[in-house]
Amino acid sequence: MSRIGKKPVAIPSGVTAAVSGQKVTVKGPKGELSFTCPEQTKVAKTESGIEVGLVEDTQTARAMWGMTRTQIVNLIEGVTKGYSQTLEIHGVGFRAAMKGKDVLQLQVGFSHDVLHKVPAGVDVKVGGAKQELVTVSGIDKQKVGQLAAEIRASRPPEPYQGKGVRYQGEYIHRKEGKKK
Repeated sequence: MSRIGKKPVAIPSGVTAAVSGQKVTVKGPKGELSFTCPEQTKVAKTESGIEVGLVEDTQTARAMWGMTRTQIVNLIEGVTKGYSQTLEIHGVGFRAAMKGKDVLQLQVGFSHDVLHKVPAGVDVKVGGAKQELVTVSGIDKQKVGQLAAEIRASRPPEPYQGKGVRYQGEYIHRKEGKKK
């Protein structure tokens, strides 16, 4: 039995939620998000909030139960607070810049610039003294995390000198180089 899935999702004030079949739609001060629940789960709106249950007790249904509730919680948190990821760029001459509003340009030690298209609903800001901080924010947790992961993957931090793109606060275990 899922301990997470049993709890009803509380709906805070200022947020409206609607359940129609397997689709959950949440509207809040920052925008509107929706999620289609898997067929193995059933979703109902009650007085205590949104409750998630099982259609039948199978292994895949139990696996989807807690995940479905967590997705609904992420929708509510997204439309109320939003999500944000900050990345740091380390390296001599490494920097970021915005080309227009929808393209992030990274100079990270290659012979060419690395370009990342910013999807709709996600906002990217470049800051810092040397343009070394990139902040990705939006209401959809999945889109924010995916874009941040793609930016980091363009030049992951290497363990010898620590150069590359990393999440803010991420610890990179440094290795010792060759000895003579």
